[in-house]
Amino acid sequence: MPTGVHLRDARQQLFDAAERVLLRDGPNALTSRAVTDEAGCAKGVLHRHFADFDAFLVDLVLDQAAQIETRASALRASAGTGTVAGNLTSALATLFGPVPMAILPLITFRDELRARLRRARPGGGMAILAEATTAISAYLADERDRGRIAADADVDSLTLSLVGGGHLLFTDDFTADDPGPPAVGTFVTAVIADAVRRRPG
Repeated sequence: MPTGVHLRDARQQLFDAAERVLLRDGPNALTSRAVTDEAGCAKGVLHRHFADFDAFLVDLVLDQAAQIETRASALRASAGTGTVAGNLTSALATLFGPVPMAILPLITFRDELRARLRRARPGGGMAILAEATTAISAYLADERDRGRIAADADVDSLTLSLVGGGHLLFTDDFTADDPGPPAVGTFVTAVIADAVRRRPG
């Protein structure tokens, strides 16, 4: 492996390489050597930018969490437009896309990574699920304020159902395409049916 390769925006290229390894080979294959080989650079490049591999993984997870925050803004902006079920269906397919779903097992099974994430940010131990939960909860609250779901709808319970069930729907094979609108849409419609049915006429 050449040692003189210069990477423009090396951090982002290493993140992109890690995502490709995750999607192609799974979380067990994600090592510092696999990442640098995929990026086409010397192993030392990673260690020039990160204290160790867990520090790299922390920044990888936080980068994904930041991207989910951006997608959450788009979900909130959709409040009052389209249908509640349609907006949530699209959001789940985005929030639980292939890369976030590939990263979640890393967080689950790497104790040191979870510990560092908790130190890096409040609730950071499960950063991606936390971002998805916040996004959906805020969206449902906005729709409740607009009268598109019942005023007494339990947003917290609906959010937990959508996040938990959505996570399970997308867990089967994180390298595959998402389950598709029929599977996700049917699930979302069932979860919010009562809250939508009881909204003001």
